[in-house]
Amino acid sequence: MKTIAPPLSRLQLAFSSSLTVRLPDFITLMKPRVMMLAVFTALVGLACAPRELDPLQAFIAVIAITGGAGAAGVLNMWYDADIDAIMTRTAMRPIPRGKVSQVEALVFGLALAAGAVVLLALATNLAAAALLGGTILFYVVVYTAWLKRSTRQNIVIGGAAGALPPVIGWAAATGGVGLESLALFLIIFLWTPPHFWALALNRADDYARAGVPMLPVVSGSAATKRQILIYSALLVPTSALPWAIGFAGTVYGATAAICGAILVVLALQLSGSSEADRRAAHRLFVFSITYLFVLFAALLVSHRGSPWSSTLSPQGLPAAAGFVRADLLSAAVQPDRCSIGGRASEVV
Repeated sequence: MKTIAPPLSRLQLAFSSSLTVRLPDFITLMKPRVMMLAVFTALVGLACAPRELDPLQAFIAVIAITGGAGAAGVLNMWYDADIDAIMTRTAMRPIPRGKVSQVEALVFGLALAAGAVVLLALATNLAAAALLGGTILFYVVVYTAWLKRSTRQNIVIGGAAGALPPVIGWAAATGGVGLESLALFLIIFLWTPPHFWALALNRADDYARAGVPMLPVVSGSAATKRQILIYSALLVPTSALPWAIGFAGTVYGATAAICGAILVVLALQLSGSSEADRRAAHRLFVFSITYLFVLFAALLVSHRGSPWSSTLSPQGLPAAAGFVRADLLSAAVQPDRCSIGGRASEVV
């Protein structure tokens, strides 16, 4: 026993040290900033649902949704390792750099996905777990493996995956899908194309080199700007739906109108800008991050005191929204990360 104890101790120490050193790489695979966006919108769905949820259940549900969002990011990076190595924006991700092998990423992603779905089922209900599992599957199989490399509408259709977290949060509390949660889904669904096309406008060469048929690559800058304007205009009345159906109050309605007007103005400025001017696309991209977080934070504030009250108190969530939004905006404007999007763009 004495002869084997020291080698075992050294082995355990080496393993522990290796895990500590590599942990940041595995966290990066989970796309933490994108994960925060998904978790925040899921929190809104959970907080605004009309049915009370035990605090422990709510906490576990958030952990499970976080794990599911992270798993989708890991599996996305696993599948996209080949094009990530080609694109300047993604070349420093853990797999292209050789920090994590593709096998390790696949095992980690699958284990995280399975654990998240099972945990959500045990903590809440099968409907929420099925939605979480379906969202992961849609993002990895439908968007990443199929749409992303085959059609210019990849972001439009694939955006459904990113729009589902508030529906999952709602289902975790109620066991079903309500009209209110579908309104939140529609807002994020219409927000996604102008948000990512604004990013893609300034990264068209990168996408073209990797063979990814993003709209600016296939249809050009002018057509992309028109589509951004169309979706931005459609988003204005859509964002008013929670107020129109009585799900949110005046605070939310006013916020949606003001933010929508600003978004349309920025889209008009982008539409009239020259191809050489990258600032207009960058401004719209950065504001779109602010737009979504302010809109959902306003929903929480407006929702307090309404007959739709929920047990998950939203008192601390607007502050949390500001923290997450500040983190994303910080990444979006860091020139050493990416001149137009930083790690906030890691979803694609």
